[in-house]
This record gives sequence, C-alpha cells and structure tokens, in this order.
Amino acid sequence: MFVRLFRYYAGWTDKIHGMTIPGDGPHHVQTLHEPIGVCGQIIPWNFPLVMFAWKVGPALACGNTIVLKTAEQTPLSALLVSKLLHEAGLPDGVLNIVSGFGPTAGAALCSHMDVDKIAFTGSTETGKIVLELSAKSNLKPVTLELGGKSPFIVCEDADVDKAVELAHFALFFNQGQCCCAGSRTYVHEKVYDEFLEKAKARALQRAVGDPFKSGMEQGPQIDSEQFEKILKYIRSGTESGATLETGGDRLGTKGYYVQPTVFSNVKDDMLIAKDEIFGPVQTILKFNELNDVIKRANNTRYGLAAGVFTSNLDTANTLTRALRAGTVWINCFDTFDATIPFGGYKMSGIGREKGEYSLKNYLQVKAVVTALKNPAWL
Repeated sequence: MFVRLFRYYAGWTDKIHGMTIPGDGPHHVQTLHEPIGVCGQIIPWNFPLVMFAWKVGPALACGNTIVLKTAEQTPLSALLVSKLLHEAGLPDGVLNIVSGFGPTAGAALCSHMDVDKIAFTGSTETGKIVLELSAKSNLKPVTLELGGKSPFIVCEDADVDKAVELAHFALFFNQGQCCCAGSRTYVHEKVYDEFLEKAKARALQRAVGDPFKSGMEQGPQIDSEQFEKILKYIRSGTESGATLETGGDRLGTKGYYVQPTVFSNVKDDMLIAKDEIFGPVQTILKFNELNDVIKRANNTRYGLAAGVFTSNLDTANTLTRALRAGTVWINCFDTFDATIPFGGYKMSGIGREKGEYSLKNYLQVKAVVTALKNPAWL
C-alpha cells in the first residue's frame, strides 16, 4: 500500500490543471490550481508508514512543501523514508520531519503563521485542539481524519461463519488500534446466539504473542497508556452489566498484551458501545429490524465507517444510503486503495484523504479574468 500510494500520486503530477470557463460578456475566464504552500502534517502511531504516504503523496503531487510531525511513539520510520526520498533526488527543504510531542511540536506547527495548511490524523479530542490553534493563528485550512465507533451489521440472511470471521477481522486487526475498527457488532436476533458462540470461539483461538514470530495474529498494544485505557474500558463493561464472554484481562506478565475480549448483552448507552476503545474488545449487540439498527448505528458522535454483511441487494442498498459514515463496506472490511477516498461524517473529521478528492486539500483555486477587445466570437 505504501508504494502503491506514491506511485498513484506520482501519476497525478502532470494531470492537475485548471479550467477555461465561459462567462458573460467579452472576457476570457480561466482558473489556476496552485499549490497551497507550506503544509503542516501530523500523523499517528498506529500505521506510521501508510499515514506518511496518505499525507505526503498528495501534498508533493500538488507542488507543496511539507513539515511533518511524527507521533512520539513511532518517530523512526518517517525519518528513514524521508532519507530515502532525499537520496532519490527530492530537493532539500521540500520535506521536513519534526520529532516531538503534541503539546509542544504539534501545537507550534498548528499555530505557526507561516504554515498555510494543516492535515491531522488522530483522536477527535486532539483534532479539536488542532482546529482551534489553526483558527486562532492565521485561519489556515485544516483536514482532519479522526476517531470512530464503526458499526458492523450482520443481517438475518448472513452466512454466519463468514460473518464471524469478517467481524473478527474488522475489530481485532492491528490489536484493535484502528480508527475505523468495526467496534459495534450489531447482529440480527435470528442469528445472534449462533454468531455469539462462534465469535467467542474465534476470539479464544486468536494467537497472541510476539508479532515477529510466525503464526501470531495479535501483538502488544502500543504503550502502557493505551494498555491501561483498554483495561479500564473492560472493567467498565462488566460494571455496567454487559456479559464478559471471554478475555477481559492482560495476557501474561510481561508486555502490553491484552486478551482478545468479547462482550455480549451490550446496550447502546454503555461506554464500551459509545467510546472509541482502540483495543481488542468486541461488543456484540442484538437488533430485530432494519430501521431499528439504522437508527442505533447512526446514534453516535462518530461517522467514519460502517460494515454490512448481507446477501440481499435491497438491504445492502438501503443501509449504504442510510448509514451516516464516510465509508460503507459491503461483505468486506478495511478494503483500502490509493484511489478510494477516506474520511468521516460528524466528529470523525473534515475532508477526505486518498484518491482524487485528496488533491483538493492541497490546492488553491485562482480565477483569472481577462478583458477581450473585439473578440472574434463569444
């Protein structure tokens, strides 16, 4: 994906152009698509290489310069790739990497009067701060790719075995540290019991351990802070009355490993069903009617993504249009490509990344109007 993104944006470099526009009267009207300038970019720790490409690719394709701040947990990959880009011929000063903490380096970047644009990926809470600092300084435009609490809807006609495996992947991928994780699993009452038993069994089978060893499916959480946050949410789930089917504690005595955890009998008002846990905690909720699950799935401050598992085309079309999310995956999940735009509704962000849509984030549009004297035609 990393290489694919850079190849894709390299293909755009000679295809970015303005338009000639018909206007009233004797005037020639054209638009110029110009680089926006100095772009401040802040990337997260969960996918440091891919996030680097999401940000840097379109900004360079549009002719901008970049100051990119890495997450303090994962500073090295961006430094290495940037070194390789300079060895490949990228001019000095075009791509600049800053390692540091959010309240210092990140805040300085957002507040800087010579930065023309900010792009941020991270939590919704931090996104609000980024937006505020950018507005208080020079009112620089901001794109935000923020948190999510994505519904994964298993309909009554689903192949349960396939739905269990896809829902498992949608939640547990990358230790659950994924902004678009399918972290609210809604299952139709007709298949709920069967789904629950098989989801529990699949979680128990998940191989957790050193990610450098063959056969491992899940490694440790990123750090102690995230580790403790996940365990806190697990305790909240049991205290609020959800049924802990499996997991629920740390794995072993060393490292930040969390047992694959499954909750059933989850209610929409529980914290584990409302907050972004960012960990290997699957919450399974029951529904009995399509309009009911649409209302419940949309009853969240987030709107990043959603998953639907069904063999009924009418059901798929209804949910595709009814769900307020930037991406809806039908019978798949976490399907990404350089061409597919990604971003959220509501408090999951502003703007889109990847694909042609992302180029708009890094361009200014200038209208040029020239008076015509004795034009041959209008």
